Order: sequence, then C-alpha cells, then structure tokens
Amino acid sequence: ARVRAKGNSCFLVLRQGVYDTLQACYFKDKERPEASKAFLKWLSGLAPESIVDVCGVLQAAAVDSTSIRGAELGIERLFVISRAEPQLPFQLDDAMRTEEEIVASEATDRPWSRVPQEQRLDHRWIDLRTAPSASVLRVRSAVCQLFREALYARGFVEIQTPKLIGGESEGGAAVFTTEYFEQTACLAQSPQLYKQAAICGDMGRVFEVGPVFRKEKSHTRRHLCEFTGLDLEMEIKHHYNEALDVVHATLAHTFNGLEQRFAREMAAVRTQYPSRPARISDQPCIVHWEEGMAMLKAAGADVDETADLTTALERQLGELVAAKHGVDLYILDRFPAGARPFYTMPCADNPALTNSYDVFLRGEEICSGAQRVHVPELLEQRIVAQGLPLDSLRWYVDAMRYGTPPHAGAGLGLDRVVFLYLALDNVRKATMFPRDPNRLTP
Repeated sequence: ARVRAKGNSCFLVLRQGVYDTLQACYFKDKERPEASKAFLKWLSGLAPESIVDVCGVLQAAAVDSTSIRGAELGIERLFVISRAEPQLPFQLDDAMRTEEEIVASEATDRPWSRVPQEQRLDHRWIDLRTAPSASVLRVRSAVCQLFREALYARGFVEIQTPKLIGGESEGGAAVFTTEYFEQTACLAQSPQLYKQAAICGDMGRVFEVGPVFRKEKSHTRRHLCEFTGLDLEMEIKHHYNEALDVVHATLAHTFNGLEQRFAREMAAVRTQYPSRPARISDQPCIVHWEEGMAMLKAAGADVDETADLTTALERQLGELVAAKHGVDLYILDRFPAGARPFYTMPCADNPALTNSYDVFLRGEEICSGAQRVHVPELLEQRIVAQGLPLDSLRWYVDAMRYGTPPHAGAGLGLDRVVFLYLALDNVRKATMFPRDPNRLTP
C-alpha cells in the first residue's frame, strides 16, 4: 500500500502482485468524528509497501492513475499483516522510469532520481516489486518453458548432468576449482562432455537447462561468472545443418511465443526498456565464415581471418547481415580451428576451418555449437594439441570407442538471450541474483 493523507481524507494505492493496482479511500465520518479521525491518523502513518488486508465497498469513481480505472474501494476495515520499514532503499516509482525520462527531467527544477544498478541488485527483492523488473524474470521463465516445448516436440529428452567434475570441460575457458575429499574438482563450464556421452548411450536427442560456471574476470555488460545454460545435442545423419534447423526452429518458437503468449510481460518490460520484436526468417539465415569476412573487409573492417570475432566486429557484421537479409537472428558457421574447443570437427574441405557455428541476435552472440569429433584417435590428437590433460578426459575419449554416431549440438546462455531480446542495458538485469567477479551476495 502507498498512502496519501490530506485533511479529512486518506487515499491509498493498493497493489496485488506487480500488475494490478486499485485506489482505496477513507473520509472522516460525521457520525463518528473522533473514531474516524483516529483511524485517519493511523492510516496516514502506514509505511509504503506494508502488506494489508482491506475490507470495503467498491464504488464508481473518476480514477485513472491505477490499473483498475473508473472505480475505487471505500475502506471500512483495514488490517496490517506486515508493516514495512518507514524508509525504503529506493522508491519504486524512481526504479520504473526510463533513462530518457530521467535525462529529460534534469533540465527541470525537479529532476527525477536515478536508481543505480548496484543499488537495485543489493535490494533485489524491492526491485522485483516493479512491473518491468518482475516481468524480465517472468520472460526468463517463459524462455525456459518455450525452449522445452520446442525440443520436446522434436523428440528430445531432458537430462541433468553433474556440475562437480574431475577436469575442465572447455578448452581455453577459465575454471573454478574446489576441494572434493582428497581430490580437486572443477565446477562445470558446460554440460558438453556429458551431453555427448548421452548420445554415445543411444539417447538420440537430449537437452539440459542448468547452471554453468566460468571463472572469467570480465566486467562487461554481457558476461557473468554463473549463468543458466540451455544446451542440446543430437545425432545427425548427413550434415550439421540438421542441428542448425533445430536450433533456428527452437529460437523462432521461443521468440514468437514471447510476443504472442506473454504479451503482458513484454509490454511491461518495454515501458522501461523499449524494443521491437526480432525479425526472424522462416528458414535459417546461414552466413559462412568466408562470406562474413568478405562482408567485413568490404565495409573497411580490419579482420584476422584465423581468430574469433571481437565484440565490435560481431556488432558490425550483425548490422551488415541485417541490411542484406533483413533479419535480426542469423547463424555464422565454419569458424577457424584456433577459435573453437578441442571437440570440434574440422571441415572436410578445409581443415583450417571447422563444422562449427554461432547464433547472433541483434548483432551479439547468444549461442555456440558444432559438429563434435566422434573419432577417438582424432579426439586424442586435438586434446593434446590444445595442451589439455588427457588423463582427466580419458573416460570421454573412451566413450567414443564403442560405436558413436555423428552428432552436433549447441549451447545458449539463458541470461544473455533474455538480455538481448529485451534490449536491456546489462545482463545482470536478466538474472535474479547475478554472480560476477565483484558480486557474491545477496
């Protein structure tokens, strides 16, 4: 409840959840002047965000400042269930304003307060009482739901893989370690090896939604040390494009589902973070590495064709692809071997390139994947070539020795998908309690 008292009247804005608000009112009673005056004084002392139960009569009124318009609740009785502290860490109205509104107010004699991101995260339970922030997490939940729907419909089985493992699961990515009895364990950087083990076990098509840990001292707006992975793996018959078809169809189902089935949540987010629906082609828009490099060079960019793209080049290529193909979602494949993990299958026509791919949304990467090496001798060679310990990966190589079908897969970051689709200014706002190099609580 929020309270505004004046003279012989008191008005409250009651909120249920984050979307529904109703004005309630109480006026001094001429027949019971002393009792009603005392009640007015008590009402005026209610702290904002206190939890209350209200009994009264719903009546017509010219109200347009709440979500329920044209009516108000005449208070007869009110009970305080949980009294809030008088001073909130920040005001909810301040936390719901757009950056444009705040900047525009700075030229007036009553500028709005800006709620810093760190203050929001330190008091996340207050921030989540605003409709935009709460809706971001509801959209996050919806992405998981839609991702699962799309894959269940295509014959996938959901699995759960271990997060305490005996060695690195990704070459070149920093890893957290912890004591595990008399051994040292790693926090899983990916479910990659275990997804492949499931394929070795004839599971055909599998996926997982689960935590991923990366010990990266990165302070950018799009990196976290712990995030939620959306991973899939599948047998392929002829070409890794079969996996690209599934990834594209899954993302199309997810993004179209957000717009069609979660319109209220999307609208609430867009009141503070404006965005538009992503442009998605019916069939996957695939750009080969060689073509992408040519497009960047033609635009005057300085590129190293043997290295991964920088963030700036990702965005530039995204703009070029959007201008050429009219899409916000596209796939770049055939990455150079030096830019991919040890388990990535080399291209048959050019061993300097690989059967790998990234998916980009609005010019930034949201997904990485590849056809995997299923030949144990080649797998051993690539592990040694990348300087990784073969002993801790022996079980993984051995899993390929007993008849393993060709397979491919992909891994997405849920947090980054939500962050980029909603055009938020920082991935931390797409995570309930983010973990980065400086944040371990709350």
